[in-house]
Amino acid sequence: MTSDKWQVTRPVLRSAFTLVEVMVVMSLLSFIVIALMGVFSSTQTAFRASITQTDVLESGRAAMNLITGDLREMSPSPGTDFGTVNFHVGAYGNAPLVQPLVASSGSRTNIQQDLFILSRGNLNGVPTWYGTGYAVLLTPSNTYSLYRFTTNHPVAQPGAAFNLFQTSFGNFLKAPDNYSHLLDGVVDFRIRAFDVNGGPISSNRPNIFYTNTLPSQVWFYSNAIPASVEIEMATLEDRTLQRAESRPGDNAPFPNDARTLYLEKQAGNLHVFRQRVAIPNVDPAAYQ
Repeated sequence: MTSDKWQVTRPVLRSAFTLVEVMVVMSLLSFIVIALMGVFSSTQTAFRASITQTDVLESGRAAMNLITGDLREMSPSPGTDFGTVNFHVGAYGNAPLVQPLVASSGSRTNIQQDLFILSRGNLNGVPTWYGTGYAVLLTPSNTYSLYRFTTNHPVAQPGAAFNLFQTSFGNFLKAPDNYSHLLDGVVDFRIRAFDVNGGPISSNRPNIFYTNTLPSQVWFYSNAIPASVEIEMATLEDRTLQRAESRPGDNAPFPNDARTLYLEKQAGNLHVFRQRVAIPNVDPAAYQ
């Protein structure tokens, strides 16, 4: 009998994790996953906010470029009476939206004015008068929507320039939503006209009629047009606009209106655009 018969086989020892070690690892992995989810969520939120802000800024700049382009085409008319208007800034009728400023005792007063521009050009070789207008509309179904209208009449047509303001622009103000919709959330839209010396038009002058009631209104006629025009437009951020539209609103801001009460607290969520435009066709003799 050999000695192998009495050889004892020893069990093979294998290393393994204990239950406590597994639980510790799972806890650590859970913390890591939760932290990564938080970072991912924050990154996504910042990315969406950046995209939204970019869209708002691009839309605002596009609207401003369109308005400044129309203003640069402004021309004086041959009219000699108040009815033939070259340039007009009026008060559409919306009540001002007053927003208290954060960490300040002051406030921002937003107004919405309407704008009319008369210009002259050629349409298929025919001398033509063009009328262009802008207005902000507020209804229960939309929040401060900016609309644009433009139409034209041949210069040879009797009363062409007169009718562009008195009839076409008047019809536009009665129902702006029947015309081109440009932008939503325009809580502030104000226009200021300046003379050839850079001073603001704030009183009556030859061929210029001004009212100092707030918001102020001004009419230019005959050979008078502004030497420059300043545009200020403030728009709401998209998320703020959506939250405002989800609240009930009236045709104009009122103290007890849920939408107005919400918007009054959103001064920090406005994007303000401001630009002054020089008018090439100004006649300096109109200011003498």
